[in-house]
Amino acid sequence: MPELPEVETVRRGLMPVMEDTVIESAEIRRKNLRFDFPDALAERLTGRRIVALGRRSKYLLADLDDGMVLVMHLGMSGSFRVVTTDESHLIADAAFHAARGKKPAHDHVVLHLSTGDAVLYNDPRRFGFFDLIARADLADHPYFARLGIEPVGNELSADYLAEKFNGKKTPLKSALLDQHIIAGLGNIYVCEALHRSGLDPQRQAGSLVTKAGKASSKLMLLTDEIRATIHEAIKAGGSTLRDHTKTDGSLGYFQHRFKAYDREGEPCRTEGCGSTIIRITQSGRSTFYCPKCQK
Repeated sequence: MPELPEVETVRRGLMPVMEDTVIESAEIRRKNLRFDFPDALAERLTGRRIVALGRRSKYLLADLDDGMVLVMHLGMSGSFRVVTTDESHLIADAAFHAARGKKPAHDHVVLHLSTGDAVLYNDPRRFGFFDLIARADLADHPYFARLGIEPVGNELSADYLAEKFNGKKTPLKSALLDQHIIAGLGNIYVCEALHRSGLDPQRQAGSLVTKAGKASSKLMLLTDEIRATIHEAIKAGGSTLRDHTKTDGSLGYFQHRFKAYDREGEPCRTEGCGSTIIRITQSGRSTFYCPKCQK
């Protein structure tokens, strides 16, 4: 499943192609992906100008000039590519654990733009989806109503996490993966932020809050490392576990900076540690950490 840096890479790749262009026609080539497409989606998109292309958590949001928002989710194997009159190139890919989809049979949505470009959505496993929601209703829609804050920007603070973690006996990693607290964080970047912070993923989330309900110094450090990890990953174009690519077709390289994730049995990269990374399972997901330097 793509995480926030990968979806943000998608957005930044598509933005210069899609923003301020008119959808001259749309092709919806099947009845559904994960869910049924909205009724008459092709007709409702035709003639609409894309005002802006944004992101909320792992959702891409194309604001249209009639007040509607085209909501797009990549699922597990979704990818976008742009076809121009002289070439076709991959804009972004979310297929981290499966081969990248290029077969025309998996091109399920095609948006023909007024610039002459076409944006194709390819999804072999069909776990992605498209929806059309009024901008005025977006915040209260079930997709978004209970989402937490973004891990980038000024909303994320140690004080905010102290409020959410206070009294929680939930394992720290599980608390960080709770999308009602922080939206868009996933397994890879939580493992990395915890390693950088020197925090055991199994410790109780509430242990980072003082008796007075304030953020401890460790929680302050964790907050900084979450933000730094996400920013670095976006700058690197995301992580390539198979063939996730950036907008220019090159690979995302943040995986070369991994200190914990997917490094089971390898030496811990913390200076002077000398231990090795181990893997445990938490809530059905693999957790990678150093038992010596993460406490």
